[in-house]
Amino acid sequence: MIARLLLALLLLLGLGAPARADDISVAGRGVVRVVTIASADGEIVGFGHGSGFAVGPNRIVTNAHVVELAARYPANVVIGVVPSEGNKSYRGRLIAYDARRDLALIEFVGVRLPPLTLFPGPVTDGEPVIALGYPGNVDLATAQSAEDYIRPLSPVRSQGGFAGRRAMSGVDVLLHTASIARGNSGGPLLDQCGRVIGVNSAITRAEEGDSTFGFAIANTDFAAFLREHGQEAMTTGVSCVSAEDRLKQDEEEAARRDAERAATTQTETQRATELRTAALEAARARQYWLRENFIAGATLLLVLGALAVGGAGLAASQGQKRRARGALAGGVVLTVAAVVLFFLRPTGPVNVPASAAAAATPAPTTPIAYGKLSCRIIPERSRINLSRVQDVTLDWGKDGCMNASTQYAENGRKWERILVPRNDQTVSLLEYRPEARIYTDNRYYLTASQMERVRQLRGTVTVKACSASEADRLQLQQQQNAIRAALPGRPDEWLSYDCTPGS
Repeated sequence: MIARLLLALLLLLGLGAPARADDISVAGRGVVRVVTIASADGEIVGFGHGSGFAVGPNRIVTNAHVVELAARYPANVVIGVVPSEGNKSYRGRLIAYDARRDLALIEFVGVRLPPLTLFPGPVTDGEPVIALGYPGNVDLATAQSAEDYIRPLSPVRSQGGFAGRRAMSGVDVLLHTASIARGNSGGPLLDQCGRVIGVNSAITRAEEGDSTFGFAIANTDFAAFLREHGQEAMTTGVSCVSAEDRLKQDEEEAARRDAERAATTQTETQRATELRTAALEAARARQYWLRENFIAGATLLLVLGALAVGGAGLAASQGQKRRARGALAGGVVLTVAAVVLFFLRPTGPVNVPASAAAAATPAPTTPIAYGKLSCRIIPERSRINLSRVQDVTLDWGKDGCMNASTQYAENGRKWERILVPRNDQTVSLLEYRPEARIYTDNRYYLTASQMERVRQLRGTVTVKACSASEADRLQLQQQQNAIRAALPGRPDEWLSYDCTPGS
């Protein structure tokens, strides 16, 4: 009877505490408290708790010793999963147990949690590490009743340094100095970008002033445990770069690209000027040559005409009237031709020939791109922290219709669309800049309360499919502006792609 009451207590409503907007708080959305309640003959005979974290929307990893009683006495021990957000706790079911590695896998239903991402790469000596979980000594100091152990609360964070790798009973572990206590067992050990590098499992005893060290099951054994039990997990091998550092790098990279673009433009402009000047000088020289030849030709014709007229007079004096008429006619024609040729000589301003002008005009370096596009991820222009990314293909229409299904709203020189999923706690602001052929996926990892607000705003969006109506696109832009206002000032991740015409 008491066990049933305790189980009902696990489902009581509570207050969730929103996390701060940083990489560690993003990871904290998927951290849970794991509670075990043991009963026998209607009496509570044991109560314990530890920590855990999501590796799937409905799968939790924790330490085996946290749920040892549930593994030994499944009919008498209830497992409770208490998320860090929301207003409920949930009953869990043990589906995998590895005593040697001190790892266990729990399944539950009722809510979807955002899974944490694993980092399989090496950890550098002295690298900052962060522990998330529910230390028991904090609970003892703050808990007022049993309900406080099953009320959703944000996990406690502590930071230390990586102190080396060791082996414990044949299991690879990470030694660190982040402060942990009983209750942290099963919680994640994170790098500065919030990726899991280990599972906190034990601490050294602090005797006679000895320093305390924590032990976390290393990512190698943790990943092997997941593989052996068929549990997929998000994994990324990208080096950790803080959002501030990436923004600074992006600014420097943008400044470098702008400088290169300006230098290229200046070079092309200078080359075009030189080509136009050379073409103009060539045109002037040709005009001068033609004018001189026209004048010379006119002079020659005039001289020949005068000789013909003189010959006509001579023939007339000799009584050769027919010959005189022919010579006179020829002289008149030559004289008229000389006058016409003289007036036809090239004069006036000289223009650059159209072909030369076209050759001297710089071609646009980034033509506007529509139609089918192949877009390649550019890591140095992105912040890839938690996501698994791949290149994408687009079929872009000039009216902002993407893949003949999704309408984007025009915002200055770019097109935008905000995607709000039904289940996941991730909002994407998608952007496409046709003049630069750059496609960007800005990802915001939100708390449960933020997602609820954004989903409410998403419900007001009436433009679902593509539309050629400018009024519809303007309405979409206004509705998306309301969603944008509810998002944080900057995304947690941004994925930048360069697009080229593709099939």
